[in-house]
Amino acid sequence: MQQQQQMVVKRDAVKKDRRMFSSTDDNAMMKQVVGTHSPDGRDVELGPILSIIEETLRRAIPANIDGVINGIQNGHIDALVEEEKADFSSFEDVDGFPDGLAHVIHKISCEFSCKCSGGPDAHASTMAILNILSSYPWEAKVVISLAAFAVNFGEFWLVAQLFATNPLAKSVALLKQLPNIMEHYKSIKPRFDAVNNLIKVMLDVTKCIIAFKNLPYQYLQDDTHPKSTALTHVPTAVYWAIKSMVACVSQLTSLLGMNYEHISATSEAWELSSLAHKVQNIHEHLKGLLLLCMQHIEEKQHDEYYLMLVRIFEVPHLDNLKILKAFFCAKDDIHPLLDGSSKARVNVDVLRKKTVLLLISDLDISHEEILVLIQIYKDSRIQPDLHYEVVWVPVVDNLRTWNDSQSHQHKLEQLQSMMTWHMLHHPTLLEPAVINYIKQVWHFEKKPILVALDPQGQVASLNAFHMVWIWRNVAYPFTSMKEDALWKEESWTLELLVDHIDQYILRWIAEDKYICLYGGDDLEWIRKFTAILSKTAKAAGIPLEMVYVGKSGNKERIRKIGTAISADKLSHTWPDPTSVWYFWTRLESMLYSKIHQGKNFESDPIMKEVMTMMSFDGSDKGWALICKGSSEIVRANSELALTSLTEYEKWERDVQENGFVPALNTYLSLLHTPQHCNRLILPGISGGIPEVVVCSECGRTMEKFLMYRCCTD
Repeated sequence: MQQQQQMVVKRDAVKKDRRMFSSTDDNAMMKQVVGTHSPDGRDVELGPILSIIEETLRRAIPANIDGVINGIQNGHIDALVEEEKADFSSFEDVDGFPDGLAHVIHKISCEFSCKCSGGPDAHASTMAILNILSSYPWEAKVVISLAAFAVNFGEFWLVAQLFATNPLAKSVALLKQLPNIMEHYKSIKPRFDAVNNLIKVMLDVTKCIIAFKNLPYQYLQDDTHPKSTALTHVPTAVYWAIKSMVACVSQLTSLLGMNYEHISATSEAWELSSLAHKVQNIHEHLKGLLLLCMQHIEEKQHDEYYLMLVRIFEVPHLDNLKILKAFFCAKDDIHPLLDGSSKARVNVDVLRKKTVLLLISDLDISHEEILVLIQIYKDSRIQPDLHYEVVWVPVVDNLRTWNDSQSHQHKLEQLQSMMTWHMLHHPTLLEPAVINYIKQVWHFEKKPILVALDPQGQVASLNAFHMVWIWRNVAYPFTSMKEDALWKEESWTLELLVDHIDQYILRWIAEDKYICLYGGDDLEWIRKFTAILSKTAKAAGIPLEMVYVGKSGNKERIRKIGTAISADKLSHTWPDPTSVWYFWTRLESMLYSKIHQGKNFESDPIMKEVMTMMSFDGSDKGWALICKGSSEIVRANSELALTSLTEYEKWERDVQENGFVPALNTYLSLLHTPQHCNRLILPGISGGIPEVVVCSECGRTMEKFLMYRCCTD
């Protein structure tokens, strides 16, 4: 898409070339201009010269001309001059002036002052200057000419500003009849304004021409579009810039010795404005080509940086500093990170030889993710054997609009204030190539990922979130080997399902109570289910505790349902929505972890149970899971759960012989029918969703659909 847009811009640029440089310019004249060009290979350092030119022109054009006039009339110019004193110490040792250049500048200055009388001679004067500068490159021609113009223009205003207080300046001013000009300045002000405006566009086009010269040749050669196109138009730009200087000097010299009443300020100003419009159009076009050149160079630099990142991860290192600096210090910021506790700027050296978890997200990372990770990170700080740090890496795609939206900065600062770990100071510190690497190699899209780097900077896990959510700090050092080892120790138990989310459940397990977890967002079904289960438990004589675990998503609706359940004392609830979020996130993490291990539901009982639970959550109805102790578990969807409990008398004897959970499980198998419709909703993670998923109930391959959701709840 971006390439298509650039092609459109390039086609538009070519069309504009033809309109501007073919239809409006005299081709024969430009052949004459190019014919003066005979460079001898000399190279002039133009930066220092241009700096002095800019300073001269800036001080020659009074910011407040009325103040200058009043100062002249009142004899208080000394105060204005003192106020305008500049520090020229940076210009004292200019090494960029080659031998003989001062003579060339003087010669062109004389050409300006002696022969510039405007009208049809303007072209002749311009060509004379180009002939003097024939051996210089185009960018040097315009800068040297501008230097000569600055001398003339500066001398004019220097005398004008000092003649009231300096005897020498006064004598020169009288000879030039400057007092008459200053006295009647307001009547010819439009002409001076037009001159000043033309000077501005002359400077703009000069800087643009120099910018093409300074483009890095290794990324963009002269014969490569769009630079090649721009270079063909530089002679035209130089010609019109010098001709503009001729016109400006002509205006100044035409004022000397003339009666102001006979000066047509309006018509002369219009001519200068017309010339300024011409040069401005040339500048805008060149600036557009320069922008295309810069985009081309940036793409080359980004590709180069991207390949460097690929290579740096392919070779071993003694520690992680080289990789971390490549990620965070590309813009030469020696303190790219913020310390989580003090919020002070720190260097990446604080991460040296530590396992580093890169929390990569956009600015829409959920508060639940941050809050749970804060608790896990806090627990790790009191365990001296856990040598890891977390670094938040905020990824923002369109940084060009950052300054246009205060909401971005506010959201960034809000998230940073919540986090207790290290974080990147600002998203703009990330090179585009780094963002591209994160997306292409680490598969970051929208959902946050937690990339684990070992103490040598190598990737230990492309997304350690799955391990962290399931086992918290036990998963350290967050490697695939550690993940495999932890799964070998696990079985489908209630402890695995709820972990540290609810300490009461862990206590009830120890007390050998019957525990029911149920969910969904159908309050009517919840009322029926909790009532019939309470009645059945009483009839069976079993100690029962019920906990509502909600449903993934729809936080506000689940909160309201939980409030209603608590108000009616139907069961226990998790009043903190973070607990509900964490419960379902852990189940997702279990599934993704199993998928990454290459497991399938036929051979992995944990994966089968997880998929069943997530199918329950994907339905529009409720579900229930009942267990005794830790591992005696039975689960059913809303319909089967209600039916089996309503028909309790049919399996009551089996309860007395085999126990409540086995008897319920046996009866549910009798109620099962082939007809069913299960849905499994998997939040998208690039590279993590399998192409084939089978139904946890019947084993058939499930149909695949795409769902796009925007949920602000």
